[in-house]
Amino acid sequence: MQYRKDKKGEDISILGYGCMRFIRKGASIDIDKAEREVMEAVKAGVNYFDTAYIYPGSEAALGEILERNGCREKIKIATKLPHYLMKSVQGAEKLFQEELRRLRTDYVDYYLMHMLGDTDTWERLERMGIQQWLQEKMSLGQIKNVGFSYHGSTAMFKKLVDAYGWDFCQIQYNYMDEHSQAGAEGLKYANAKGLPVIIMEPLRGGRLVDLLPASAKELFRKDPQGRTAAEMAFKWLYDQPEVTCVLSGMNSIEMVRENIKTASECPAGCLTEDDKALIGKVKEEILKSVKVGCTGCGYCMPCPSGVDIPGAFRCYNAAYSEGKRSGRHDYRFTALRKNPAGASQCIGCGKCERRCPQGIEIRKELKNVVKELEGIEYKAIKAGARLLRLFG
Repeated sequence: MQYRKDKKGEDISILGYGCMRFIRKGASIDIDKAEREVMEAVKAGVNYFDTAYIYPGSEAALGEILERNGCREKIKIATKLPHYLMKSVQGAEKLFQEELRRLRTDYVDYYLMHMLGDTDTWERLERMGIQQWLQEKMSLGQIKNVGFSYHGSTAMFKKLVDAYGWDFCQIQYNYMDEHSQAGAEGLKYANAKGLPVIIMEPLRGGRLVDLLPASAKELFRKDPQGRTAAEMAFKWLYDQPEVTCVLSGMNSIEMVRENIKTASECPAGCLTEDDKALIGKVKEEILKSVKVGCTGCGYCMPCPSGVDIPGAFRCYNAAYSEGKRSGRHDYRFTALRKNPAGASQCIGCGKCERRCPQGIEIRKELKNVVKELEGIEYKAIKAGARLLRLFG
């Protein structure tokens, strides 16, 4: 296993274990199966395990596995504060203590503000006294490092990086999201500020493997070097020295072993010209099903009505290139932000179209986004988020 350094100089395995996707047996996690997979990773040197309060059963399963095997001190636990469920620092304390009980530990190595969407949300938490609470936890040794996970635009990501003395951050990043969300620009910005960057969704929830277009799958099937879709997605990330750790939601021994092999063989600068050519061809096949030719450049922003235009189009395209479920899943984050950013907020002013270098009929396409992605489920999420903001 290869390792990269965190802000304090400690080693983090470049492959991290994402614990959100443990296989379930009925209503609960199949703990014995998860244990075999987790311990296979631990024995191979994986030392970063990511979970969250809202992942059903995940924290408790991880805690039980570590206790069974007496290996808590060998690994680093990352979990997350669901700040959207609390109204005060007393609420944060209650949630945190519950997480410690679930994890069967008295400290968390890496603690994230979960889905921190914008600086307004962070400022609200500051007014609650979250900074003082975090400092207290760190002085007691109950939290070792503080960070945030993020889904949103590059510009807002940079503002959040600068909003507090973070120890690390976590972003969605892969070869299809190179210029969307925080993107390569955000990755390099955080790295320049000295922040380790943890990568989530390297396979876009498996969609850069299982849900690739048939033509892209054929490229891998016929590859004379026998390279796989997962291998190339991880290698693309490991090639970049700014990437600290890449999370994978591994739920089979075979998956664990394949990912460990790739992580063990791929240092920074590992991507060959042949690798780049193959990934380029795969991207071409994926982009053939793209509905809107948005490059994510952001020239259309900011929208006077708060619409995340590049984000909306990325999700709309994903709905056609990866499946409707994929696009709708990612699009829900526009409703969960403190300042919602859905396409239905468009008032048709047209300022975005005058700035778009691609000449996209943005107003027309945003209506298509609303029709495709803002169904009953989205509206329910948006209404629930509104209530939390009103009474939180």
